[in-house]
Amino acid sequence: MSQQSAMSQDRPRGFYFEEFEEGVELVTPARTITETDIQLFAGLTGDYNQLHTDVEFCKDTIFGQRVAHGLLGLSIASGLATRLGFIEGTAVAMRELTWKFTGGIFIGDTIHLTIKVAHKKAMPRLGMGMITFDIAVVNQKGETVQKGQWKALIQSEDAKTSPLLRQD
Repeated sequence: MSQQSAMSQDRPRGFYFEEFEEGVELVTPARTITETDIQLFAGLTGDYNQLHTDVEFCKDTIFGQRVAHGLLGLSIASGLATRLGFIEGTAVAMRELTWKFTGGIFIGDTIHLTIKVAHKKAMPRLGMGMITFDIAVVNQKGETVQKGQWKALIQSEDAKTSPLLRQD
């Protein structure tokens, strides 16, 4: 993945399938989780579970405090990955994800992602390929609190010849 090719004005910001190399690791910017994040997510999803919204209830739980929704962590992970721009304009579709919630994310925690290109599978007839990314959500203490794999279809550099992606 060369920085020069990603900066060209005549191409998408993201990397094409061919530019990804297995083993390459990326690190996102960090983001601090706020009470507002939890409240807005509860309102959006309708998930007002006491573990997320009731300070007094949470004092007697294994967490001892409110914990962010697990899916809020996954949603923020998606946003953090997007901030890197590495698949902007070249991602065709998210195909699959597996996810584990290995620790709590709390108000005031600052999280970032590590993203590793784990596997590539070319699909030349479709003008794209499948990339498997190993993802870890890491807090300010260096603890992995969520992790998994995302599989995404990424456009090939010569996708203009693909009947699925052609726009004529």
